[in-house]
Amino acid sequence: MDSTAALALPDLWDRLVGTQTDPDLWVVIATAVAALAAVVPHTLWRISRNAITIAHEGGHGLVALLTGRQLTGIRLHSDTSGLTVSRGKPYGLGMILTAAAGYTAPPLLGLGGAALLGAGRITLLLWLATALLAAMLVMIRNAYGALTVVLTGGTFLLVSWLAGPQVQAAFAYAVVWFLLLGGVRPAFELQLKRTRGGAGDSDADQLSRLTHVPAGLWLFLFHAVSLCSLMGGGRWLLRL
Repeated sequence: MDSTAALALPDLWDRLVGTQTDPDLWVVIATAVAALAAVVPHTLWRISRNAITIAHEGGHGLVALLTGRQLTGIRLHSDTSGLTVSRGKPYGLGMILTAAAGYTAPPLLGLGGAALLGAGRITLLLWLATALLAAMLVMIRNAYGALTVVLTGGTFLLVSWLAGPQVQAAFAYAVVWFLLLGGVRPAFELQLKRTRGGAGDSDADQLSRLTHVPAGLWLFLFHAVSLCSLMGGGRWLLRL
């Protein structure tokens, strides 16, 4: 048993830190089209947006912890909304960064994923995503949120352990494309709601109250981060 474990651990480590072969360009393009098809049609977006909400609320939670706030819980709802609650000063840099992390988290995660894929780290990306989802599950405080995170994390786990290299590569590229493309739409949806007089307590409005900077400028920041991440990440994925 000890010798088997001694042989398995180095192999496991090599898989984690080693590089994998890039998929053919047609696979990269096909996964981009598939991700776009999950983002653009409203019917599919109502379902796929749950994954963006996981990244959005996870961004709030991670930055809250990194800035020294006490994360008390995360809720994910069936209407694709979410809520992250943390304790600490209701003002200051930590609160500002926490509030700004939601809309910027999905595209920045996509950009980081594109960097890993550009370096051939497909397995590492899958395992990191699984670890982040497992850590997030601990802080989920409602049944629907727990089910959503378990299903998402379980999918990553099954693909990383059971699927072949080509399937893993296609899945990883589809996920990163989805984060990059899906990270663009929420800021436009928020802008549309605000023009209609809705979303008065949105992240942009909270940031405006915290910083005395107009909410429109925070919206501009969300747009800039998502679009720049899409352009930069897309170049890495397409090997331009």
